Amino acid sequence: MTDQDFLPGLTPGHLGAPVPEPEGRPPGAPHPRPDAPDPHQRRNGLACGLTAFALVAVFGGAGLAGWTWVQGQRRPPAAVDYAGQGTDSVQVSVPAGAGLSQIASALVRNGVVASSLAFTRAAKGSTAAGRIQPGTYTLKQKMSAAAALSILIDPANANGLTIPEGWRGSQIYAAIDKKLNLPEGTTQRTAKERAAELGLPEFANGSPEGYLFPATYSVTDGTTAIDLLKQMIDRAGKEFSRDGTDIVAKTLGQSLYGLVTVASMVEGEADNTEDMGKVARVIYNRLAKNLPLQLDSTINYALGRSTLTTTVADTKLDSPYNTYLRAGLPPSPICNPGRHAIMAALDPAQGDWLYFVTVKPGDTRFTDSAEVHLRNVAEFNANRAAQASAAPAAPSASSPSAAAKPDGAPAGEGGH
Repeated sequence: MTDQDFLPGLTPGHLGAPVPEPEGRPPGAPHPRPDAPDPHQRRNGLACGLTAFALVAVFGGAGLAGWTWVQGQRRPPAAVDYAGQGTDSVQVSVPAGAGLSQIASALVRNGVVASSLAFTRAAKGSTAAGRIQPGTYTLKQKMSAAAALSILIDPANANGLTIPEGWRGSQIYAAIDKKLNLPEGTTQRTAKERAAELGLPEFANGSPEGYLFPATYSVTDGTTAIDLLKQMIDRAGKEFSRDGTDIVAKTLGQSLYGLVTVASMVEGEADNTEDMGKVARVIYNRLAKNLPLQLDSTINYALGRSTLTTTVADTKLDSPYNTYLRAGLPPSPICNPGRHAIMAALDPAQGDWLYFVTVKPGDTRFTDSAEVHLRNVAEFNANRAAQASAAPAAPSASSPSAAAKPDGAPAGEGGH
C-alpha cells in the first residue's frame, strides 16, 4: 500500500492520485449503475418545456405587438385641415409676445383653422411666420392653415395700436382717441375719472404717466379706451416687477416710483439704447452728490414741448420739473419708458461721469470734468448754429447761462 504522505504531488484530487474508495463498499466491488430515469419525471420536464415555450411565444408576440404600436405612435399624426379661403368673417387678436402655439389655439377657438397642428406645421414651414405682429386680424372661419397664415404675416392686416417708447401720456391719450374714433379728450378724461379702475400702484397717486407701457396692442370692434389703458398699465407692472426690482431700487437709494421716474428720464435723454446705461449712471451720480440734474427733458415736459434748444429763460422756469433749479428727482415720470430704459435704470453702467451732451446724433459724450463738458457744449452749440444758418427758418440755438460755471453746466443739454 502506498503512503501518499511520502509522494508529494499525489494528493487527493490531483491527476494520477489514487481515488479514495467510498466507505461501506468492499474493495473490488463493482460501481453501482445510475438509476434509470423516472418516466413520470420525464413527462413533467417535457410539460415544463412546452409551457415555457408557450409563454415565450405569448410574451414574444405581445412584445412584438407593443413594439409595432410604439412605432406607430412615433409616426406624426395626420393634421386635420380645412380647404379654401373660408366663409364667415371673424376677428382674432394676437397679443404681444404670442408664440405659434398660442396663436394656433386662438385660431382653433375662433373656428378659423381645423387644428393647431395644421397651423403650426404651415407656420414652421414658412420663413415669414416670425413676422406675425400683435394686433387684431379679420379672418374667415374654416380657412386652410396656409390661407390663415398668409393674412397673419401681412402687417397691413394687423389692426393694432402701437405706442412708441418715450411717448407722454398726452400723446398716448390722443392716439387712443384717434384709433377708437372717439371725440378728442375722451381717453384723457376717462383716465382721470376712472383712475381707481386702472390697476395703478398706490404711490402713482392716480397718474398713469410712466405706466403706459410702449408696445403694440390689439384693437377689436369692442375695445374701449379703458381696456387699452388697463392693458398698458398691466404690462408696465410686469416689466417693473422683474429682476427683484424692489431690492434693486433700495440698493440704488430709490423707491420703486423713483426708479420709474429715472427710467423715464433715461428714455427722454438718451440718444440711443447703447448710451442708456451711462445716462442712468450720470443721474445716480448727481443725485448722490446732491447736484441738480439739469436735464432739458424735464423742462420740456413742464412746457409740454419737445426741443433740443433750452434758453436762459427756460432754466429759470418756476416748476417742480425744472431740474436746473431744483435738486433731486422731478415729482413724477416725464414719459413712458420702454424695456431698454427700464433695464438701464435697474442696472446702470459703471463710471464716474457727471455730465453728458449729445454733440450730434450718434455722438454723446460723457465726462466727470466740468471743463471738458463745457468744451463739448460749445461744440454742440456750434453745430446747432451751423444748422440754423443752413435753414434760416429754424430757431437759433441758445446755450443756458448755467453752462458758464462748472456746477451749473447742463448735465444733459441736447437731450430729447
